[in-house]
Amino acid sequence: MDYYGLMVQFHRFRTALLTAALVATATTGWTQTGDQEPPPGSAAATPPGPGTELDAELFYEIFLGELTTQSGDPGAGYALMLEAARRSGESALYRRAVDIALQARSGEYALAAARAWKEAQPLSREANRYTLQILIALNRIGETAELLRQELAQLPQSSKTAALAALPQMYDRVSNKTLAANVVEQALTDELANTATSPVAWTTLGRMRLAAGNKSGAVEAARRALALDGSSEGAMLLALELMEESAADAETLVAAHLAKQTNPELRMAYARVLLGQQRYPAARLQLETVARDKPDLKEAWLALATLQLQDNQLPTAEKSLQRYIELANAATSDPEAQRRGLTQAYLLYAQIAEKKKDFAAAESWLGRIDNAQEMLSAQRRRASLLAQQGKLTEARALLRGMAGNSPDQTRAKLQAEVQLLQEMRLYQEALAIHTELVAQDPQDNELLYEQAMLAEKSGDPATMEKLLRRLIERQPDYHHAYNALGYSLAERGLRLQEAKSLIAKALDYAPGDPFITDSLGWVEFRLGNNAEALRLLSSAYKKRPDAEIAAHLGEVLWSSGDRARAVSVWREGLRLTPDNETLKDTLKRFGVRP
Repeated sequence: MDYYGLMVQFHRFRTALLTAALVATATTGWTQTGDQEPPPGSAAATPPGPGTELDAELFYEIFLGELTTQSGDPGAGYALMLEAARRSGESALYRRAVDIALQARSGEYALAAARAWKEAQPLSREANRYTLQILIALNRIGETAELLRQELAQLPQSSKTAALAALPQMYDRVSNKTLAANVVEQALTDELANTATSPVAWTTLGRMRLAAGNKSGAVEAARRALALDGSSEGAMLLALELMEESAADAETLVAAHLAKQTNPELRMAYARVLLGQQRYPAARLQLETVARDKPDLKEAWLALATLQLQDNQLPTAEKSLQRYIELANAATSDPEAQRRGLTQAYLLYAQIAEKKKDFAAAESWLGRIDNAQEMLSAQRRRASLLAQQGKLTEARALLRGMAGNSPDQTRAKLQAEVQLLQEMRLYQEALAIHTELVAQDPQDNELLYEQAMLAEKSGDPATMEKLLRRLIERQPDYHHAYNALGYSLAERGLRLQEAKSLIAKALDYAPGDPFITDSLGWVEFRLGNNAEALRLLSSAYKKRPDAEIAAHLGEVLWSSGDRARAVSVWREGLRLTPDNETLKDTLKRFGVRP
């Protein structure tokens, strides 16, 4: 044993510890007398341990605890430090015992030390907080309600809002989210009844319920929060998240709030949700309102330009892009966000030029993109320009010649080529390239699904069915596969009862999904159940206005004798997506020119 080294280490540690002890004596009351009461509201709930100074025995115990810990025996170090904490009553030593246990990855020992600390100092916020956090980390959620209630009760009013808002994150990793929500609700009894904290407390409870999958309970919590404070942004954002989750009545809350409050940022968030749901007319209405109420909110102009381009309103889209670029160039707060936004604007400008068949202008806009992360998007557009000019070979060479040979880069290049070939309706060639992708990662279920869809478009439904059944066998909850197979059978008029069962299975995994509801409506139509088909398709279209759903709904209306409404729905579908193949084929079959 290196006694010399040990003595040097002891000397250094003794010097450091003595210095710390002197500081502690002057600042934390290590030398308080046993009769002295702690100040009101202080962390110290009991007088310090016996003795009026850091005696030699206690000093040695602390030193030995640290030494054994550093020497690779944290168990012994922990025991010595905890004993020193119990003898002295000092928070710092309890805290150190907890830390030693945590460093040794012993949650139970850390909990024992924290509980000993809390027992010694029942009013200590720090001891309470340590115990609470360790219990959560150990997934012992049922034991945290009273500790959480105590922690919140001891917080100053000015800190409660932030503390309440942080609770969902604190319980984020627990396994039983329902139990966590119930425990938090128990702990928040006082805060829910307190007019100063009840809005944020209800919002917090709503988030906990949402995490537990209780959407209706989360909506009710958001409703209560907004009823208490109509300007609560937290409750509004919760309602928007619930809307994204397709929770019933969530959008009603959002709309009611926005009708009373002029908040362009929240309205913009609402528009983003609508965009994500592909409810483009509704999103555009909200964006136009934002652009009017806050014309310097540049993100609104970029999103509005995207929708205007989609509606083929090219001059209007150009004006919106011009306004966006003016605002973006004037912004200096976030250069990276500025670059990303300008890149998106240049891509939109290029698409506008492409629609005008002005390929030189389109190339000019693409040439402005110097964002390395967006170069793939730019090259995709360049390839599309070349393909439209009859230069498909050059277009494919451009994509394959892009820099990067890592697996991810190779995959991205092949996917870009597949997308290009699909745009040109060269489905067999697209399938051949996609087969290369699947060979690179044969266990990727998304790739397998895409391969099946390309097989169908290539005129090979048998291969599509084989691939989808393989996918279902590999991942029984992959609802897209059930839906795609069921829809394909219905579209071809084959095994309609089986098709209906497959689609119903998909709905079991994704209740309320508008596209699966569309498939079910379509198979009901094929079975001759026009009334049920109309009900399902109307519901799907109301939830998600989409060109393909419009094609199916219009056909059912037409077959039911309501031709005027059918044409109206088809016209709306064309405005949504003018190039949708299903809708175009439907109009051609019925000889309709809306």
